[in-house]
Amino acid sequence: MNAPPDRPVVVVLCEQASQPPPHLDALGDRVDLRYADDSGLSQALTGASALLLWDFFSTALQRAWPSATDLAWVHVAAAGVDTLLFDALVESEVVVTNAHKIFDCPIAEFVLASMLAHAKDLHASHDYQRERVWRHRETSSLAGTQALVVGTGGIGRETARLLRALGVHVRGAGRTARPGDPDFGDVVASTDLAQSVADVDHLVIAAPLTDQTRGLVDRAVFAAIKPSAHLVNVARGPIVDEQALVTALETGQIAAASLDVFESEPLPTESRLWSLPGVAISAHMSGDVVGWRDALARQFITNAERWLAGEPLHGVVDKRLGFVPARTQETS
Repeated sequence: MNAPPDRPVVVVLCEQASQPPPHLDALGDRVDLRYADDSGLSQALTGASALLLWDFFSTALQRAWPSATDLAWVHVAAAGVDTLLFDALVESEVVVTNAHKIFDCPIAEFVLASMLAHAKDLHASHDYQRERVWRHRETSSLAGTQALVVGTGGIGRETARLLRALGVHVRGAGRTARPGDPDFGDVVASTDLAQSVADVDHLVIAAPLTDQTRGLVDRAVFAAIKPSAHLVNVARGPIVDEQALVTALETGQIAAASLDVFESEPLPTESRLWSLPGVAISAHMSGDVVGWRDALARQFITNAERWLAGEPLHGVVDKRLGFVPARTQETS
């Protein structure tokens, strides 16, 4: 990527322009920062070379695209880029980067916590405590169980490493099948997911949302999985067919689900998922540990310094695939 012009304009899209990200003053007088919200993005982009999507779920760039004539780089302060990519951006020469590696460990820890909470029946213990009921039960061990992690990128790999450390037998599901993966052992093709879940105790969804993964976990998968299985989704809601999941839970095709993401967010109050037995719900927070905003801002500053120096950027997204390819994982 070529070095930008002297003192380039960098637009920062915030949910509210009065609430900018921290630490950007570290860029000093090397850039001109413009802060905007959705309504002001089009005007702010005039003459701008770079855009930081601090409001990372915003779709405003597509509407403001005619004003982005000088744009060379977009950085998304999130791991997923599914809400950003649109045809004109994909076809353009604009480089897109994301919050590569920032969320890998926190989300892996959240997956592990979800699996332990399920195995040790902690949700029921909490409910019994509130009712002042003393009820002894036997719980399960994670060691020796089978987990299939859908998504073999950074988050999926960190999850696999944590689970293996506890004695869980882990496989992966990705775009292509391959043996001998250092973190997953065997990787099955995600297109063969329904044929790969018969022995799975924990099905973990950690894949990016793309045309290939939308609706991937469907009725066929729930029909093939064993009734004692536990689903964990920390990726994107639309990867799981939500109505198929509700039906599977109601009919006993699956025992439990720990859900951090949903087709519609916030989860509507009328959703059946709120009250179904075995369901644990969290508010799209699996990666948001204390200090996450500081980490995101500092990551952007590091990349901006590379950009200003004309050096290769970290975390470059393949816009056609919708994620950072595996071949660049270790170097970015």
